[in-house]
Amino acid sequence: MNDKTRTSDSGGRVLRVFKALRGHSLTGLSNGDLAKALGESPATINRCMNTLIAEGMATKLDTGRFALSIAVLQIAQAHANEMAMAQGRINEINQRVLAGANR
Repeated sequence: MNDKTRTSDSGGRVLRVFKALRGHSLTGLSNGDLAKALGESPATINRCMNTLIAEGMATKLDTGRFALSIAVLQIAQAHANEMAMAQGRINEINQRVLAGANR
């Protein structure tokens, strides 16, 4: 295996947990839900969640369940805003092209 294909097993586990939280921002998922869905032990899920929480990417809800953090939602919103601006610019260029074609 060369250096370009080396990955972190623990990093991969954390990212799989992160992705599993998608779509559960309001109600969250329990440690057990995550463990079952990902085929990992509850202790492994706990370590992954501790990492995500420490990095500001997840939060523990009052119910004890886990959800993506506001910071993740802000990242998603920033991306959506950027795409909307890009679409606006594309639309503007298309209008200019069409206006020039009508001359």
